[in-house]
Order: sequence, then structure tokens, then C-alpha cells
Amino acid sequence: MARPTKCRRVCRYPENLRFSPESGKTSEPVILTIDEFEVIRLIDREGLSQEDAGAQLGVARTTVQKIYETARKKLADALVLGLALKIEGGDFRLCNGTDTTCPKRSCDQKQIAEKFKTEKGEGIMRVAVTYENGEVFQHFGHTEQFKIYDIEDNKIVSSQVLDTNGSGHGALAGILQAQNVDVLICGGIGGGAQVALSQAGIKLYGGVSGNADDAVNALLGGALEFDPDVKCDHHDHEHGEGHTCGEHGCGNGSCGTH
Repeated sequence: MARPTKCRRVCRYPENLRFSPESGKTSEPVILTIDEFEVIRLIDREGLSQEDAGAQLGVARTTVQKIYETARKKLADALVLGLALKIEGGDFRLCNGTDTTCPKRSCDQKQIAEKFKTEKGEGIMRVAVTYENGEVFQHFGHTEQFKIYDIEDNKIVSSQVLDTNGSGHGALAGILQAQNVDVLICGGIGGGAQVALSQAGIKLYGGVSGNADDAVNALLGGALEFDPDVKCDHHDHEHGEGHTCGEHGCGNGSCGTH
């Protein structure tokens, strides 16, 4: 029996998940996995050796070498043949900023974990909403604020607006995890961010619009309409027919399923 693939530790999701040639050539895109992207980033962008990259990913140097060779071949195909490049999937786990086995003393995720860490009382459910001027903001990756609600006995006991300080979408899941958020309500959201939230243990209700406070109250009353198949691509999000919360779940995914 083959040994199970060991998950590679990834610092954060790429900020851009798709690249297309100007020619507009239509063909199946080259798929670069998240862990392949991370190896390219560590070796070609950060200048790490294969051994040091392996230590950061939590795998052997020989594994990094294989990933690197495959990733470079995919990049060459995309560039030489003029094919679209899409970044998704792979065998990985996102760093939560508290991993003591990571050799890096300070990184973006550790800084986020330290900066945004907020404790949560026992029996509290914490709900975050992408927020702008009282409304549910429609693009998760560009949200500048979250409104955070603490729920106890199915009632809102406190709320506050949290500024993301211009963080890109690759860092937003880490901010919510540091805040000990249990549930996120938002408008459009990309697939990469959905997996990041799932790995952080945050339940997603996407495709929601309207007043943020009303959305949270609808959630508590079991009447929140959301889209379990919500998407967000290049500032456009697709909404299917509304669904009532409690009937469907979304945001499933873990390292072992990629």
C-alpha cells in the first residue's frame, strides 16, 4: 500500500489564482497546485535552497526537488505554449501562525496571529460579516472591514467593526482565525479563500446581501438565505437561487482531500 502524501505547510494563498495570455486563446488551463506555487515562491522568489524550502514546507528535500521540477515544467508549458495558468488544489495545509515546527521565527501568518489575536469566552459563538457602511460587502478578497458579533444563547451580546488594515485576500482567513471566528457571512468569495476558511474551521455562508445586522439575526433565526455554490472571480460573483441556512453546508475541505 502506498504511503499517504504528507501535507505541505503553506504560508498563505496566492493573491492571484489565474493568469491568461493576451491572445485570449481558449484551451484547458495548466493547473499549478498550491504546494507547487509555494515551492516556486520559496526557491525562485525568496531564494531558499531546496533543503531550507523543505524545512519550511515540512517535507524532505527530495520531495521539494520533485515538486519543483513538476512546477517548472508546468510554468514552461504555460509560457511557451501560451496557455492559461490556474492555481488550485494540491496536498497542503495552511499555516495558522502558531505552528511551532515552522523554522521561520517571523512570517506574515505569525504576525497576523499576534496582531489580531482575540480571546473568546466560553459558550460564545463568534460571527464575522464582510462589512461596508452597514451592508454585507460583496467581495471577500477586497473587504476592508469585518463586523464581528459575539453570540450567546442565540442572542447578540456584543459587536465591533474590525479594520483589516489593507490585508490581501490571502491573509483574511488568518485574521478571522486569529479572532476565533466560528462563522463568516459574506457576498462573493473565491474557491481558494473557501478552502482557507474550511481549514481554519470557519463555516461559510456566502452569496448574502443586504444589511449586516439583519443577516446575523436571520442566521440566528434559521432564515438566512445564502448560496452554497457561491463564487467570486475577477470581481464578479455568481449567485444561484437562495437557500435557507440549516439546509445546506459549505466550505468543506481539508488537506487530505486535495
